[in-house]
Amino acid sequence: MALVSPMLLNSSFISLTDLGKNIKPGRPSLFVHRIDSPIRCLATTNVSEKKSANYQPNIWDYNFLQSLKHDYADIRYEDSSMMLQEEVRRMIIDENIDIWTTLELIDDVKRLGLSYHFEKEIAKVLDRFLSLEICNVRSTHINLHEAALSFRLLREYGYEVSADMFERFMDNNGNYKASLGKDVKGMLSLYEASFLGYEGEEILDKAKTFTRFHLRVHIEDRKSVQFEKVSHALELPMHHRIQRMEARWYIDAYGRRKDANRVLLDAAKLDFNVVQSTLQKDLQEMSLWWKEMGLVPKLSFSRDRLMECFFWTVGMVFEPHSSHVRKGLTKVTSLITTIDDVYDVYGTLDELELFTSAVESWDIKSIQLLPDYMKICFLALYNTVNELAYDILKDQGQYILPYLTKAWSDMLKAFLQEAKWCRDNNVPKFNDYLNNAWVSVSGVVILIHAYFLLNHNITKDALVSLENYHDLLRRPSIIFRLCNDLGTSMSELQRGEVANSIVCYMCENGVSYEGAYKHIHSLLDETWKKLNKDGVTCSPFPKPFVEIVINLARMSRCTYLYGDDHGAPDNAAKNRIWCLIIEPIAVKEANMYTNEM
Repeated sequence: MALVSPMLLNSSFISLTDLGKNIKPGRPSLFVHRIDSPIRCLATTNVSEKKSANYQPNIWDYNFLQSLKHDYADIRYEDSSMMLQEEVRRMIIDENIDIWTTLELIDDVKRLGLSYHFEKEIAKVLDRFLSLEICNVRSTHINLHEAALSFRLLREYGYEVSADMFERFMDNNGNYKASLGKDVKGMLSLYEASFLGYEGEEILDKAKTFTRFHLRVHIEDRKSVQFEKVSHALELPMHHRIQRMEARWYIDAYGRRKDANRVLLDAAKLDFNVVQSTLQKDLQEMSLWWKEMGLVPKLSFSRDRLMECFFWTVGMVFEPHSSHVRKGLTKVTSLITTIDDVYDVYGTLDELELFTSAVESWDIKSIQLLPDYMKICFLALYNTVNELAYDILKDQGQYILPYLTKAWSDMLKAFLQEAKWCRDNNVPKFNDYLNNAWVSVSGVVILIHAYFLLNHNITKDALVSLENYHDLLRRPSIIFRLCNDLGTSMSELQRGEVANSIVCYMCENGVSYEGAYKHIHSLLDETWKKLNKDGVTCSPFPKPFVEIVINLARMSRCTYLYGDDHGAPDNAAKNRIWCLIIEPIAVKEANMYTNEM
């Protein structure tokens, strides 16, 4: 929700450092910027003329999306891809290969986007590695890179492994040995491993600080063979990246290596293109659905972001067999975006209260009280959610509608609270803001729908945990909210908007913008550590759902890294979508595997 100050703003600036001194909780904002006309809180204006946020138009034309050919859906490519996968599988399970070489192979397989084909084989290798006891904390014959690589892989796959294994790389003062700074490969591996840390693991906190410092020194040498990897890692660690986007980047980077395994590279390229064809077919189906919904011409004030919503679902679950999940979540996120704009941009407070009550009651008769533009929103939501509940009841015998409607109702109540803050021009206490904002950011709604869309055995424990918003729903939602605020706070401040985590913290604690920004980053890091731990401890949810949970956090981090790729997508955001969903990787026909092999 974007909250716009209703104050009449003049044409001067107030410094960000002084902002916290001038905005007080519960009092009007004095933040000003270069605008000559008044800005009102558009979500709650009571004037008869409706407003628009002037969102940029949709850049993904329906006819263009329907024209996509998904060339790699041909059976011959799928057969070739399976043949290449079998060769890779043989390399992974070959016990005659040195274990460290196999771990390096697994790391490449994972970063190239192929690991979902080999989960059982990778688990067997890691079990064998642990049985060799060479990762024992007392081991002295493994180098820093090997220690960090094995630690990261074990944590990524949910194995119990202690960070104490890094103690032998520290001096008597409890700091990492200065001499390690020259080992760029080791530094890079330790840096990536440090982001798998849990709360309270000081040894990994020190590793993150130590490696970041030395890697920044090495990045100054643009001629270094490690420059590309180091700069990529410092921009965003591997653990926080969208998996499929990382695969797209790593395929290119790996292909430039002199020691690249050509079979592995060909397998990755072909798999990427085959998966992309599946994504294109899903996208075309969703594009048709969105057009037939007819919301865009009826609600001209709202964002038309079908492609961006679909991109979010790819970030959460990209596997070809998960089309049903992607399509269901695309519907959910598209409706969230539209209804968010109703609360954020267009509706009066009286209308928003009516809509919130209608969704809470889930009574079709309540539509009679709504204005026309809200009637179509309510029916779109009502029919879509009921259809999902019907499918689950039909296929699995579980009545899930109360869980879905509760999630939507709670989110809209959080939307409404933000609208009321906007109307009163209040800056809430930081904790009050965050307790509301992790719900309003929509992560809970997305994840609860994702759980049911996975089409697995629904358990009573999981249902109780969903209803009570288990930490595996809360943590990624907090990350989602904090990333959103970090990525959009400056532009929001320049527009006079005052209710986000940074401003709330500034006002309550009397600190500068920079101080608040640093605090939010620290809170974000701590939440990631908790999510890391939650992902491997016993939970009532199946592993595929836990992976979606973590991917939602990753998607949030990437979307708001340099701004707002969802609300205001720029050329860089367009290029990411283009590379992931539209344009296949060039594959030389001479390298293609065919059924004649």
